[in-house]
Amino acid sequence: MASSSTSYMQPTSQSSSSSSQSPLHQPTVEDNTDSDSDSDDPVARHMRNEALIAEDPLELDGEQMVSFKRKQKQGSASRFLSAFSGSGASSQQATPSPRYGSPNPNGGRPQNLVLGVGGTDSLNNAQPKDGGPLDWNVEGPGRRVGYEDMTAIDWIFEYTKERQRLRMLYSKATGLLGYVQKSLDASQIWVVLILTGLAAGVLAATIDIASDWLADIKTGYCTAGEDGGGFYLNKYFCCYGYDGIAQCRDWVPWSLALHITSGGGKWFVEYFFYIAFSILFAISATVLVKEYAVYAKHSGIPEIKTVLGGFVIRRFMGTWTLVIKSLGLCLAVASGMWLGKEGPLVHVACCCANLFMRIFPSINGNEARKREVLSAAAAAGISVAFGSPIGGVLFSLEQLSYYFPDKTMWESFVCAMTAAVTLQAFDPFRSGTLVMYQVTYSAGWHGFELIPFVILGILGGVYGGLFIKLNMKIAQWRQSTGWLPGPIIQVLLVALVTALVNYPNLYMRAQSSELVYSLFAECSKVRDDQFGLCKTGAGSASTVLLLLFAAILGFFLASITFGLLIPAGIILPSMAIGALVGRAVGIIMDIWVHNHPTFFPFASCQPDVPCVIPGTYAIIGAAAALGGVTRMTVSIVVIMFELTGALTYVLPIMIAVMFSKWVGDAFGRRGIYESWIHFNGYPFLDNSDETLIPDIPASQIMTRIEDLVVLTATGHTIKSLRGILATHPYRSFPVISEPREAILLGYISRAELEYNLHTSTQPPRSLSPETEAYFSHQPLADPRTTLDLRQWMDQTPLTLPSRSSLLLTANYFQKLGLRYVLFSDRGVLQGLLTKKDVWYVLNGAEETRKTAGIVRTSDLGADEHGEGRGLLDSSRENSEDGTQINSGDTPIL
Repeated sequence: MASSSTSYMQPTSQSSSSSSQSPLHQPTVEDNTDSDSDSDDPVARHMRNEALIAEDPLELDGEQMVSFKRKQKQGSASRFLSAFSGSGASSQQATPSPRYGSPNPNGGRPQNLVLGVGGTDSLNNAQPKDGGPLDWNVEGPGRRVGYEDMTAIDWIFEYTKERQRLRMLYSKATGLLGYVQKSLDASQIWVVLILTGLAAGVLAATIDIASDWLADIKTGYCTAGEDGGGFYLNKYFCCYGYDGIAQCRDWVPWSLALHITSGGGKWFVEYFFYIAFSILFAISATVLVKEYAVYAKHSGIPEIKTVLGGFVIRRFMGTWTLVIKSLGLCLAVASGMWLGKEGPLVHVACCCANLFMRIFPSINGNEARKREVLSAAAAAGISVAFGSPIGGVLFSLEQLSYYFPDKTMWESFVCAMTAAVTLQAFDPFRSGTLVMYQVTYSAGWHGFELIPFVILGILGGVYGGLFIKLNMKIAQWRQSTGWLPGPIIQVLLVALVTALVNYPNLYMRAQSSELVYSLFAECSKVRDDQFGLCKTGAGSASTVLLLLFAAILGFFLASITFGLLIPAGIILPSMAIGALVGRAVGIIMDIWVHNHPTFFPFASCQPDVPCVIPGTYAIIGAAAALGGVTRMTVSIVVIMFELTGALTYVLPIMIAVMFSKWVGDAFGRRGIYESWIHFNGYPFLDNSDETLIPDIPASQIMTRIEDLVVLTATGHTIKSLRGILATHPYRSFPVISEPREAILLGYISRAELEYNLHTSTQPPRSLSPETEAYFSHQPLADPRTTLDLRQWMDQTPLTLPSRSSLLLTANYFQKLGLRYVLFSDRGVLQGLLTKKDVWYVLNGAEETRKTAGIVRTSDLGADEHGEGRGLLDSSRENSEDGTQINSGDTPIL
């Protein structure tokens, strides 16, 4: 046992012997070392600590704490005059009154003082309570200096900080000037939301236009010919007004530009240019991501879900990420790979919101408020992706947001509406629609069609379950196989294979958005049938086989594409695959009705009116496939309804999505985004009621006090505390009275401890390394020559009895967004649980053991050893909250 002057750490033999009683007893915590690759470099670590110390989100610009004393009443004349001046109330405002106080020894406010919730100005001239000792610290959650990368936020602290800020604002803002001040403060969030909606709409229109132009460059270019064309126009605008591309005179295919006249030569030249440009665009996108912004890869939705759940991933929504994500998305979509831009547009919108929030410190300095704005921004991303503002709000509510109060829904509605109006004003497709594949239907459906609709729902669930399993297997194989080439070569190979496969198949050669539009469209409204789906004789077995073959190839290509180092979404590829299968089923039904019109189920069909519209089957299949891969329900129905504008097809879409959800859940309850969250090891706790929680006591999985490294209340110096921080790379430490009794006094984070040890040795205090430091009240201590750390310690941590059930403990983490829970019996510390401990248990101990060795955490926060361990592996001795055993790769807290 270490002496009380440093830390308290008992041997682990007792814990090890008791852990054999249950396989879930092994304590699990997270590594609290820095996630960067140079974590072992002391110089780099010192620079990161300096940056963290310099970043002080809780600075209140010298404002005093708010008093809860009742103000004295004013006379009517005074109230009348103060209504215009605002000075009367402020002059009579009660001064802060902490529980205990002491005179200011230096006669002024010290430099670098950070104020936060629960802390008071240590130099207030307040008097102690009658009969109470002289103590100038009040109990509370302590002050903070910010959050480190790859850590969880404290929701309770953040909302408490916001309430305190509002109390200070409303206590001082009186009169007409105060009313204006409060109005300006309340309008800040609406300014951010409107600016985010405008930016999302502009970027979505720009990405649509740029990606379409780049995609058409693969087949030819537009010349300044007789019809007023230009090189900057894509194929659609170059040939605008023509019923078919063949009649367009300004569009020049590459074979014509090279004066190739033979049929075989034309096909070979155009095939070559298609492959060359596809590879060029894909390589350009992945090089941008790898060299400038690695967080711009993938769709970003798994990370956004984790961030909205209270996790901190720095630079994930920065300026470079926004720029590279937008540019890379244009190139990746134009490459023709089986990916989409709908999911990444959510990431783009969130990056815009993150940039605009920097304008207002009151929003940018509060992590909880930032997540409310990001929830609204995510709704704007889906709004411009599908042209569905209501569906965007529901998507954010159902799929993304961890905490979604009523005010956030209203904010999401405003942001999504602004984004949709902006996109409509730009009208990038000159068609009056927000997205290229937006269609309308003129006829309804018949009762006998419910059977094929149900079949499409089942097929969508099967597709979703198989796709998730295959995609995860490929990701695990890609991570665990050492002989594979680098990420750029992987993208090159996949782009090459995709281009080789896409070009010979007419349905796969075009962009996914064009394909989906043609599959959705009703033949009576089609002007340019570029795929030949509406021509005479198109309803044949050969067409059905080609559609199904394209769906199967798209399934495998999307499986190997989603997860590469490139901006890529999975929403539009899933819709395209489902639409291909749905159109095939619709053609089969049309052939059946046409050949057997007297069959009794078809009696409801009217003569001379198409009984079956194959395009409606395509949209039912797209909804089913999207539901199967994402496990969403309500938002998909609303999005598809807003795309079609046909109220009569809401019921078939609901039926297909319902069966898709049931069948998909039979394969596994995780959707594609939850699967990637689990694969990356992000500590995301789903707060849904479907989460399976073992019926065991929390004491079986908590980290017991025998395995904890804790700090004692007294007996420390600045030098000894620095030695503890250098010896133990834990992110937080419980504080107890003394080793024998172990009365819990509080909980202090490593960031706050490092900040105080650094600033106390700098001017103006300039304390020596031998200065005494303590965490409890010392009546005889001189505050000028000692270091009191109580104000930086959470003196009121949330505690539970050690006999509490895991169900209750997990609900605390899920509903309150806690970072940790301490367990104490009659004030005596028994153990602790962190957010990732609970995450590991809820995700299954055995499954974690099997997969943790191949979980990819090197990109977003691996521990200092760069290794992965399972839940039941006790060989690690780096932990997060002063514990000896670590079971996770991604550090948290």
